[in-house]
Amino acid sequence: MWYNIGKFLLKFRLPILIALVLFTAFMTYKASQAKISYEFSKAIPVTNSKYIDYENFKKKFGDDGATLVLGVQSDSFFTSKNFNALLQLKNDIEAIPGVLNFLSIENAPGLKKDDSLKRFIATKIFHPPFTGASLDSSRKDFENLPFYNGVLYNADTHAYLMAVSINKDSANSGARVMLMQKVENAVHAFEKNTALKVYISGLPYIRTKVSEKLNKEMRLFIIGSLLFSAITLLLFFRSLYAMLISLVVVGIGVICSFATMVLLGYEITALGVLIPPLIVVIGIPNCIYFLNKYHTAYEETNSKNAAIVQMTGRMGIVTLFCNITAAIGFGVFALTQSSLLKEFGIVSGINILLLFFISLFLLPPALSYLPSPKSRHFRYLNSKKLNAVLEKITAIVFTKKTWVYTISLAAIIFSITGMMRLNTEGFIVDDLPKTGSIYTNLKWFEQQFKGIMPLEIEVDTKKKNGLLKNTSTMEKINEFSNFIASGNQTAKPISFITALKFAKQAYYDGDSIDYNLPTEFDMPFLAQYLKKNDEADGPNKNLLKVMNSYIDSTKETARITVNMKDMGSKKLPVLLKQYDSVANTIFDTSRYKITYTGATVTFLEGTRYIVDGLKSSILWALGIIALCMLLLFRSFRILFCSLIPNIIPLMFTAGIMGWTGIALKPSTVLIFSIALGIAIDVTIRFLVNYKQELPEYENNMEITLRKTIQNTGISILYTSMVLIAGFIIFCFSDFNGTKALGWLTSITLVIATIANLVLLPILILELSSKKKK
Repeated sequence: MWYNIGKFLLKFRLPILIALVLFTAFMTYKASQAKISYEFSKAIPVTNSKYIDYENFKKKFGDDGATLVLGVQSDSFFTSKNFNALLQLKNDIEAIPGVLNFLSIENAPGLKKDDSLKRFIATKIFHPPFTGASLDSSRKDFENLPFYNGVLYNADTHAYLMAVSINKDSANSGARVMLMQKVENAVHAFEKNTALKVYISGLPYIRTKVSEKLNKEMRLFIIGSLLFSAITLLLFFRSLYAMLISLVVVGIGVICSFATMVLLGYEITALGVLIPPLIVVIGIPNCIYFLNKYHTAYEETNSKNAAIVQMTGRMGIVTLFCNITAAIGFGVFALTQSSLLKEFGIVSGINILLLFFISLFLLPPALSYLPSPKSRHFRYLNSKKLNAVLEKITAIVFTKKTWVYTISLAAIIFSITGMMRLNTEGFIVDDLPKTGSIYTNLKWFEQQFKGIMPLEIEVDTKKKNGLLKNTSTMEKINEFSNFIASGNQTAKPISFITALKFAKQAYYDGDSIDYNLPTEFDMPFLAQYLKKNDEADGPNKNLLKVMNSYIDSTKETARITVNMKDMGSKKLPVLLKQYDSVANTIFDTSRYKITYTGATVTFLEGTRYIVDGLKSSILWALGIIALCMLLLFRSFRILFCSLIPNIIPLMFTAGIMGWTGIALKPSTVLIFSIALGIAIDVTIRFLVNYKQELPEYENNMEITLRKTIQNTGISILYTSMVLIAGFIIFCFSDFNGTKALGWLTSITLVIATIANLVLLPILILELSSKKKK
């Protein structure tokens, strides 16, 4: 059948090429519409209870991840020069489209009571011009407000924080890039005027910078992989035509990967950026195998068309099954419950299969139009160095069986002991370089303000107006908040209780000793002032608005906002379990419901789902690939022989991760399924060649295996070198997880190549001899 397909491709070569050009033009148009995703991680399934809790929270209180924070540290911050610059910074940032407001010490409001009108009035603490005497007086008034201590400043270290609230739509769209650039420009102007270093962080900033880095790296990886492939192909085939036609194949594949995302309604995610360079790395071996067979056939027949037909006939089925198994290795992620992994699996699986058809419909017709290959194009077939390597491999297979088994057993023991040390843990920014500004800025905020990652705690009283009917609920929330504040992992919690404390201090003429929870005696008096506070004038006038952002419209549920350190997916559940244990002793669970949510919780829950998806994806990949191998070879003996040399490299890689302390996390879970899908290609090519040549040598397995190692070994070694070097490109990433993906996948492919050229033939001989006996 495949020989007839080769003849068909030659007969209708021009219409096929025209159709391919039109298809590429359409996909290029679609690819131009691809967009980078600016949403938070979609790793967590929409049916997950934590996802549902988070969505319900946002409906009640809005998005918790839309605040940008700026920080400075200075022993002499309270100067006229600094405060004038701070006022200018506020004006500059608030003028940026998408910014809702800017809060800092300079414009932090105070609160006073108006006895004549029975209401609270927001006051401005610092007034321009910021002269020495008035600034000192205003500073005393500000530091007399415990509400701001630990929130806007750290009295012990003289660190000061500024908060920039961003419109939700701007925070989750491409407009965020421009917004952040304008904020950075305003910050640079402030730094120039004051000579103070400003630290920038917050989820919107981190997401934007990470997205920018991913976009930049994707472009560099595509260019780098194409450039490297071009050099490799030129050195390998010594043919400009072979290099160009191969680059066209993978170039169309890259275009199709972007177009597929658009057609399926996906955006380019943190995993999606890996697909285009992976298409290049996986597509080049397709071309090498086709061209290798074309050159071998031409050397035998000296006929271009006959060589093309033979190339298609011998390599069509092999390449199809190789691409199917590679697509399975990627595509199994579509079976997980994580949207992030599903999108990656669907897009990569489709486009790896598409690569086969691009190769099939482009290479034979294009080669028919190109000049016949010359003798220099065949030199690689008789490489003395490679042939010497293959002769040594053959000698090992037939004379060192015991040594091979011993080394394989040692590798398995090493792998199992390392796997026992394997850790599963993910952080929001752990893949970023430790010396980069994003990471160091975040750590500065963790040191000065105990973190900025949002944790939200909902206290549901299960009844309308249950929060304000009596002081009992307020006392419980206050007690729980005090417990949270006593820890080292979180900043001071903020809730409507802190607003009430602020109001009580103002009611008793601003004495800081009165900054505490209102009693049953205080509440009737405070209530009179709070009810009339809607009529107050001035900036930040409505204290009720502040309180209402922490109480739902029915006054049934209260929100406790806690900024925390980036604790990781391992420590956070322990902390939440501790909180829950204390909450159950404070709140009667029959009357109250406590829910822990927020961007931090959902992100780290997504990490767990991705890692769980790894386990299921490997099992699915092994099962489906085993079924394909059984259909291809129709032999359980061959199936067993094929899986062992591919399972050992995966175990070895897991062992290395355990011994080197590389955790299983979203950026490293791809290694195993990707490596399995690619490594099994070597097995298929070896076994298909073995099965095809077995009848030629009268079913003599020893002679056939020797010839298979020699004939297939050259193309296997070349393509393995291309794949390994292609994955090494990822080692130049700024993200630690992508680096690990590069060098760990390369190691897996090295071990898989050795195992398939050495262990696989030994297993075939061993099981075949037992079958004969």
